[in-house]
Amino acid sequence: MSLSPSYAGLILAAGASSRMGSDKALLPWRNGTFLSAAINTLQAATELVIVIAGRNQQAIAPVVYANGAFLVTNPNPDEGQFSSLRIGLNEVLGRGRDAAIVTLVDRPAPNVATIEQLKQVFLAAPDQIWAVVPEFGSRHGHPIIVGREMIEAFLRAPATSNAREVEHSLQEHILYLPVDDPLVAVNVNTQEEFQQLLSGHILSGHSA
Repeated sequence: MSLSPSYAGLILAAGASSRMGSDKALLPWRNGTFLSAAINTLQAATELVIVIAGRNQQAIAPVVYANGAFLVTNPNPDEGQFSSLRIGLNEVLGRGRDAAIVTLVDRPAPNVATIEQLKQVFLAAPDQIWAVVPEFGSRHGHPIIVGREMIEAFLRAPATSNAREVEHSLQEHILYLPVDDPLVAVNVNTQEEFQQLLSGHILSGHSA
């Protein structure tokens, strides 16, 4: 990549959290919440952070604004995560950025050093690499870095598609980077998984 991209952080937080029973964005984590930790981590590596909310807009707005991020609402969150991704990527382009570091609010924020590693690899990658995805223990995770070409591919895809389908159709443009950070592959959907995370059990590879 010949020019250094300008990054925006993008956090998808519009889900209903039905399996958790409470909003995953507000789960306690690192002296704050999953959402505040994600915002603060991305702010260390980007120029601005955008949070996509759904019906939980009022509940998470205080966290978003207290941590200096921008809040955008998906008016139709029932259309799924891909609709939130597309809304967020349009915001990224609309705010003059040409790359995004995308994560999901139900994943505990990784180490800042991990994001910097992803950025360095993305910057040094050949032009045909449009995205960098971390993996831990052979499991793909988040956050992912997407450049302008990958952003446009997501936006051109049918609204009925999903991110995984688009990524699978563009494998030659994606670099999967092994990282030494188990948090990139942790996905918390239930209270049981959250308790495993707090106990450290989920990070030892016994559950995910």
